[in-house]
Amino acid sequence: MADCNSVNNPIVPGTKLMKDLMGEQVDYTFYKQPVGSLMYLTSTRSDLLYVVGLLNRYMAHPTTFHLQAAKHVLRYIKGTTTFGVFYRQGGNHQLVGYSDSDYAGDVEDRRSTLGFQFLLSSGVVSWSSRKQPIVKLSTTEAEFVTAFACACQAVWLRRMMEQLDQTQSGATMIYCDNSSTIKLSRNPVMHDRSKHIDVRFHFLRDLT
Repeated sequence: MADCNSVNNPIVPGTKLMKDLMGEQVDYTFYKQPVGSLMYLTSTRSDLLYVVGLLNRYMAHPTTFHLQAAKHVLRYIKGTTTFGVFYRQGGNHQLVGYSDSDYAGDVEDRRSTLGFQFLLSSGVVSWSSRKQPIVKLSTTEAEFVTAFACACQAVWLRRMMEQLDQTQSGATMIYCDNSSTIKLSRNPVMHDRSKHIDVRFHFLRDLT
C-alpha cells in the first residue's frame, strides 16, 4: 500500500457493508492488522471513526469485500497524512456540540448509527460514532437518541472542565439538523409517535 493512489473519501459513497456469505474468505488475522491500526488512528482522526466502526463489525468472518473496504481507507489516509486536530490560540472557549444519525443504516439488523463531536477553540475535543442499541422507528427517533447521547457527553465534558478551572459560562449549544427532533426535545408532552421511546432518552428534555 506504500505506492497506492490516494482517494478523497474514507468510504465510497453509497457503500453498504454487510455479511458476505458467498464471498471469498480472507485470513482474519490479515484483516485484523489494518483494522486494528485504523482503530488506533481514530484517537486523533475523527473522520475515520465511522468507517472504522463499520469495518470492526466484520472481524470474525471477513471476505475480500471487507478487505477492499479497509484498503480504501488506507488509500484515503495516504492522501491525508497532514490531517490532524489543531487548536487556535485565543479561539472560542465555548464548548459546541454537533449530533447526527443515519436511519436504519445497517442492512442486516436495521439499527441506526449515531455520531457526535464537540469543538473547543476550533478543534475537536471529543467524538463518537457507534451503532444504536435498538431499532428505531423513524428518523426523528434515531436523531433524538443521538442528541441524548450527545447531551450526556456534554454534561460530562462540562464537569471535567470545571475540575480544570475552565468552567463554561452559559449553556452548551448542540446543533442537530432534524427539526422534529428539536421540537420533541423542547416539548414535554408525550405524542403517539414518541411515547414508546425509552424513558432514559427523555433526559434530553431536562437538559434543553
